[in-house]
Amino acid sequence: MKLHEYQSKRIFARYGIPVQEGEVATTPQEVRSLAEQMGCPVVVKAQVLVGGRGKAGGIKLARTPQEAEEVAARILSLQIKGLPVRKVLVARAADIQQEIYLGIVVDRAAARPVMMASSEGGVEIEEVARTHPEAIKKVHIDPFVGLRGYQTLSLAKGIGLPPALHRDFGRIAQGLYRSFVECDASLAEINPLVITPEGVLLALDAKIVLDDNGLFRHPDLAELRDIDEETPSERAAREAGLSFVQLDGDIGCMVNGAGLAMATMDIIQHFGGMPANFLDIGGGARADRVATALRLILADPRVKAVLFNIFGGITRCDEVARGIVSVLEEVRPNIPIVARLVGTNEAEGRQILESSGYGIITATTLAEAAQKAVAAATTSARD
Repeated sequence: MKLHEYQSKRIFARYGIPVQEGEVATTPQEVRSLAEQMGCPVVVKAQVLVGGRGKAGGIKLARTPQEAEEVAARILSLQIKGLPVRKVLVARAADIQQEIYLGIVVDRAAARPVMMASSEGGVEIEEVARTHPEAIKKVHIDPFVGLRGYQTLSLAKGIGLPPALHRDFGRIAQGLYRSFVECDASLAEINPLVITPEGVLLALDAKIVLDDNGLFRHPDLAELRDIDEETPSERAAREAGLSFVQLDGDIGCMVNGAGLAMATMDIIQHFGGMPANFLDIGGGARADRVATALRLILADPRVKAVLFNIFGGITRCDEVARGIVSVLEEVRPNIPIVARLVGTNEAEGRQILESSGYGIITATTLAEAAQKAVAAATTSARD
C-alpha cells in the first residue's frame, strides 16, 4: 500500500525528520489562499501514487498567489500515468545547495533491511544505479541490533557529507529506520534530502510503501489508503482478499499461488502471448472466491481467452471447477477458456468442467495449457 507524499511526510515528522511543511488543497482557489498565508514563492506538487510527477508537469514553482492558482488549475486537470490528479501539496519553496538520496528497503537476498545513500539525489535512484552504481553507498542492518552510529557515519562519509552535518544526518537516518520498522514498511525514502544554504538538512520529498501483510497491526495507517488510486478491479480484488494486478495483455490468468502465477505468466509470454493480469486466488479458495476472481478477469474487455492453472493441494480442484461453472452460468462469456487442474480431486474437477456444456478446453501440463490459451486468444473474436 503506497502513501502520498504528504502522508509520508507527516509520518516522518513524528520520527524527528525535518520535513518541508505544507498543506493539501483540492481546488485552485484553496491553493491561492494557502500561497497567500504561507508567503511566496511556493511549490505546487501533484499528489498521485506514481513516479515521474515532475517530468509530467505535476510539480511547479509559483512566485505569486495568482501564479499558484494558475499552475494548480493546470496540475489538477492532469492525468499522470493514467491517474487523475485530485489534490496537490502546497509548500514553501526551499533554497537548495545540494540534493541527497536516502532510503531503506528489504534486501531479500541478505534477509535484512538495507539503507542506501547517494550524493546524486533528486533523480530516480534506479537510474543512478544503472549509470553510476558507485555513487550509491549501502549498509545492511541487523534487525536484532538495529541501525548503529558507525553505519550512519559510514554513509555520511561515503557520500561526501560535510562533517558538520554528520550528527544531523545520523538522526535523520535513525528516524527513517524507526519509521520503516514500526510502520511495517517495505520502503521508506527521502528523495531529495537537501542541504540548504544555511547548512540545514531538509526532506523535500517523502515516500513510504507499507507491507499489506502488516496492516492488521496498523488500523490508523490502513485508513490512509486512497481508494481513488485503485482500479475498480483492484479494489474488488482487495475487498475479496485476492492478489490481483491488472496488466496490458489479452490472456486472463487465474492461478493458486504467487510463484505458480508468475511461472504461468512467463510461459504464456514464452509461447508468444501476453498475460492480462496477475491473479492469485490463494490456498483453500472455495467456489465463491473462484467465481469472484473469474468475474474480475472477464470484466476486462481486452481479455480474449482465460487460462486456469490450479494445482490442487489445499485448494480442491472440484471446488475450483464448481466456481468456474457457477460464474459461467451467470456471465456466459463469448471467449475460450482453458483449464489445467492438477492435484486433489482433479478427476472430479475435470469431470465437472467437461460436463458443464461450456466447451472448456482442458490440458494436463502447463506448457500444453499455455499453448492452447495463446492459440485461443489469437483466434478469439470477442465482441
